[in-house]
Amino acid sequence: MDSMLWVVVVGAVVAGFVQGLSGFAFGLVAMSFWAWTLDPRLAATLVVFGSLTGQVIAAVSVRRGFDMKCLLPFVLGGLAGIPLGVALLPRMDMAWFRLVLGGLLVLWCPAMLMARHLPRITAGGRIADAVVGLAGGVMGGLGGFTGALPTLWCTLRGMEKDAQRAIVQNFNLSMLLVTMGSYLATGIVTRAMLPMFGVVAAALLVPTLLGARLYIGISEAAFRRVVLGLLTASGVAMLAASVPRLLARL
Repeated sequence: MDSMLWVVVVGAVVAGFVQGLSGFAFGLVAMSFWAWTLDPRLAATLVVFGSLTGQVIAAVSVRRGFDMKCLLPFVLGGLAGIPLGVALLPRMDMAWFRLVLGGLLVLWCPAMLMARHLPRITAGGRIADAVVGLAGGVMGGLGGFTGALPTLWCTLRGMEKDAQRAIVQNFNLSMLLVTMGSYLATGIVTRAMLPMFGVVAAALLVPTLLGARLYIGISEAAFRRVVLGLLTASGVAMLAASVPRLLARL
């Protein structure tokens, strides 16, 4: 097995476990492995496929239902954002994108993690939820990063872990289905990528199931620490991937 294939497998294994446990973050974790060796378009496509596959497995394994009134603003906003993200993908400077997003996560999430009492946002209502969904949709179109901002927002809203999981899991599933359809329709997915799809699907199956099983017994406080810790680690990985590339341009 060549080195690139090993990177794809290891990235899918780790990201699958994290997604099964947290309900999100496949793309953020996988990109911390794949951004170094894979073509950006291939990496983005594998992230969307792997995230979608993992979400289907997790949805079957961890059924928490959902409140349509709470979920709908996120989904409507996300549906509006996906076409914009898909259109931006060939034009976006991904190094700057990762730098900005990674910096946001690294600065904000540790502050939330160390705070005794998380700040709870109650203002904005469904309009604010839709705006966050829009941002998640744009990020999904750019490469399957649908879950980071909605997860952070639900945490700031002070939602219990099952309510947060239900929104993020179902939002991700909806957005990833549409994003993959958009990739297929616009020709971003090619025949040459299909063998890698099989590798990713096989590698993430068992780790996703293990992560989902672990989620069931985790406490509210532990889940909050896991979510914020993962978001922080994802931000660090994004900075590590983007900063050297930007410095090399100077």
